[in-house]
Amino acid sequence: MSSLLSSAVLAGALLSPFQAVANDQQPKLVLQITVDGLRGDLLERYKSNFGQAGFRYLMEEGAYYTNAHYQHGNTETIVGHVSLATGAPPSVHGMVGNVWYDRSEERLVYNVEDEKYNMLTSGAGVNQATEIDPTQKVATKDGRSPEPILSTTFSDELAVSSNGASKIFSVSVKDRGAISLAGHSGKAFWFSKAQSEFVTSNYYYEEYPEWVTSWNSKKLANEYSGQRWELALDSNKYTLEEGDPEHKVDLAGFKRTFPHPYGPASFKYYSTMLTLSPAGDELTANFASTLLKEEQLGKGKFTDYLAVSFSANDYVIHMYGPSSLEAEDNLIRLDRTIAKLLNDVDAQVGLKNTLIVLSADHGVPEASPTVNALGYNQANYFDKNTLLNESLISRLQSEFGLGKEAIRLYAQPYVYLNHDVISKKGVDLTKVQAVVADEVSKIKGVAFAVTSTDVQNNQLPDTRVMQLVKNNYHPQRSGDVYLVFAPRTYINDMDGLTIASTHGSPWRYDTHVPVIFAGYDVEANKITHEITPYDIAPTLSNKLGITQPSGAVGQVLSEVIDD
Repeated sequence: MSSLLSSAVLAGALLSPFQAVANDQQPKLVLQITVDGLRGDLLERYKSNFGQAGFRYLMEEGAYYTNAHYQHGNTETIVGHVSLATGAPPSVHGMVGNVWYDRSEERLVYNVEDEKYNMLTSGAGVNQATEIDPTQKVATKDGRSPEPILSTTFSDELAVSSNGASKIFSVSVKDRGAISLAGHSGKAFWFSKAQSEFVTSNYYYEEYPEWVTSWNSKKLANEYSGQRWELALDSNKYTLEEGDPEHKVDLAGFKRTFPHPYGPASFKYYSTMLTLSPAGDELTANFASTLLKEEQLGKGKFTDYLAVSFSANDYVIHMYGPSSLEAEDNLIRLDRTIAKLLNDVDAQVGLKNTLIVLSADHGVPEASPTVNALGYNQANYFDKNTLLNESLISRLQSEFGLGKEAIRLYAQPYVYLNHDVISKKGVDLTKVQAVVADEVSKIKGVAFAVTSTDVQNNQLPDTRVMQLVKNNYHPQRSGDVYLVFAPRTYINDMDGLTIASTHGSPWRYDTHVPVIFAGYDVEANKITHEITPYDIAPTLSNKLGITQPSGAVGQVLSEVIDD
């Protein structure tokens, strides 16, 4: 044996035990916290009223990225959640919107619906699709699963790396918030407004674990019966003053100003009221903490994973806007809820043994009247009925002999055409797309109308917004014409309800979210260079030494990985 080879063998023999120890030095738990609709600047705006153990702990003790932006155009809930999970844009993972038109089934489909599976609780799927698309009322099928997601997730790769030994769970008020981060290999629970309890489908279980049945039997949601959402602090301590109540929404007596009564537990919309307030997040955190303890997360040989997606911020901003007393108070209360969750994790696993990452699925715009009052004067609410106007129909008729039946529907952000009608007329689909895009782009409030043919042929201007539109395109799910509304212009109709604000654009206020890594061995650092939330899944994978999700395009963040 050569001396060089002998040295190599000896070195290998000596190093392998140390290498085995190093491999064991992994976090016991990965805790992924997602705050629905948390625009990147809102933590700084309302920081003065946060305590030390919630948001401030993460911001001041972790690697805090203040300039993170999504790189896809349709900044909706499912798109962002699945992008967080996969490290990829919708052009890869396939979730192009909260709904899309399925040409094989000839209907709109909801992102995580799956008729192959049933809810474990009868009727629990009712109302789960509320707020799925601001332009459509969609009759979805009852079952739920992650099978529509076309890429693996970080949690999937974690399961593979441990041969299924890692425990993987995800919890949210929203079904899509829980299912996306659990991936194909984990377990997901979400809150049923119809049942006022946490539910799941038989994709995950044949029957509920005993602890879930026990938690639901306590009827913790009923403890808010007859109570009101009131300010957490004295009114003079808030950053904002009470806004114009005319810009807010009163849903079934929930009121436009504080206090907001939940009503009795017997009230038809009682559970909905809870999810439109800090109560929804409190219930979510309580369930997550119970899961943490009952499933003994962080106690095994391999790293476990818990995702918690808090939904109330998104609902509150839809109803009242981000520059509202309600939005500020909700984040103050969420700060306390997160502090309690982190305390429970510390007691169960230890924060030094837990790798934490916090981000959001999308940002949010200010309510149009709010910015106009400050002198902007160009923000508007868009009337979707103007899309199918006389000028468009007249041109379709004169150039192609087509009527309004050539257009199936508009579902954010796409206009879907009726390919069968167009084909039977012997008309070139590409030409119809071009005419629709040309006419729609003339409507006030529409900034761009982009045809899918131009996306496919890479015939778009080399701009940031056009790249985001391209990243949103999936050939089986995207529509024929992508609409980009002008800045701070959007459809303010959600399931028939007029709302204050909604997201879904490629503009910076909708793409901007915080990204924070904390706990475990992460050094405190505030980082201002631009990153994307697509970087989260690859960074987690690299940190744990496992394979990245199959479609990941994000980069590994050196500030989290480097010692």
